[in-house]
Amino acid sequence: MSEIYEVLVVGGGPGGLAAGMYGSRARLKTAVIEKGRPGGQAASTMELENYPGFFRESTGPDIMKEFAAHAEKFGTDILKGTVTDVQLEGPIKTVKTSTGEEYQAHCVILSPGAEPRSLNITGEGKLRGKGVSYCATCDADFFEELDVVVVGNGDAAIEEAMYLCKFAESVTIIVIHDEGILDCNKASAEKALKHPKLKWVWSSVLDEIIGDELVESVKIKNIKTNEITEMETNGVFFFVGTVPKTEFLKGKVELDGQGYIVTNDLMETNIPGVYGVGDARQKYLRQVVTAAADGAIAAVAAEKYLAELETFREQVLECPTPVLLAFWAPQVEASIGAIATLEGVVEAQGGKVALAKLDTYRNKKTSANYQVEKVPTVIFFDKGEVKGRIDGNFTADDVKKLIGV
Repeated sequence: MSEIYEVLVVGGGPGGLAAGMYGSRARLKTAVIEKGRPGGQAASTMELENYPGFFRESTGPDIMKEFAAHAEKFGTDILKGTVTDVQLEGPIKTVKTSTGEEYQAHCVILSPGAEPRSLNITGEGKLRGKGVSYCATCDADFFEELDVVVVGNGDAAIEEAMYLCKFAESVTIIVIHDEGILDCNKASAEKALKHPKLKWVWSSVLDEIIGDELVESVKIKNIKTNEITEMETNGVFFFVGTVPKTEFLKGKVELDGQGYIVTNDLMETNIPGVYGVGDARQKYLRQVVTAAADGAIAAVAAEKYLAELETFREQVLECPTPVLLAFWAPQVEASIGAIATLEGVVEAQGGKVALAKLDTYRNKKTSANYQVEKVPTVIFFDKGEVKGRIDGNFTADDVKKLIGV
């Protein structure tokens, strides 16, 4: 705990490793905490053909190894540990692991990942990546002109099943409901029921997946008759949802109803200095390429956040004399004149008062923290505490009154 990182990344999947690389490359002291082999789910995906630039016999483990090496090249520390708790409020955040280690940082980037919801069907785990898949976008082209089975009948399942039809010879959907009843929206249901490549097994559930090295067949159980039938197939796709690994974040950061981290476009959470990236983030598409993009954005946002804090700390909070902090914007002509007025007042004080100037566009966090809604605005600090402020236009006399002269 003697060492305080500038950026600490929780989770070493593609989003976390990209954040680590961008953070270190920006000369920020950066570490990534990962419980297993760096790369997350992607490190266990043998066939990974849709990451741009890696299409010549590249595997998930190979690409993730390169991600980790790239981050380490710029100085990222990759630490081993399972994060169990975080304290994210305040200027210094603390991250704790299952073995008792504690790490501190000014910024934390959360990249804990998510995992496909498992039904724990016999053969599911054994044949995962060998015909069992949870992502049509990732794996559909491996099943060109082959037969596959889909488990699930919600919006995502039906959408992905129709996508699979572009590649597979046939797609059979196993539905727990009676014939014609689907959980997806009505428009998708009508389209799917008319699709020539889609086949249906109603009032049934998947009971077992059979195969040695690859999926060979499945056993399907009719929930009304308990009859079990075996059907040959080359692949099984599960679309029954994903589960974000955010249990340890409950009450620490804003999560949506499904447990995903809520962020804005800068990957910022509701806690200053804390960011969310990758599959655990509330987002439209969960892929290696989007996770990497999240990580890059979060690290750059963290860099700007830290630079802004450093400027404010040096110029205002640690200034030995009282400080007039002026918020201005070059496109607001009145604020340019206000700066000249402040410079005149400060010069007349002979060093008894300092002047700090912040462009509101470049210093959005500080502007938001002090609820600056008008430009110009001037706030008077003494020993780091706010003593008064003027919002909007002001005269030299207004400023003198503010500082008590």
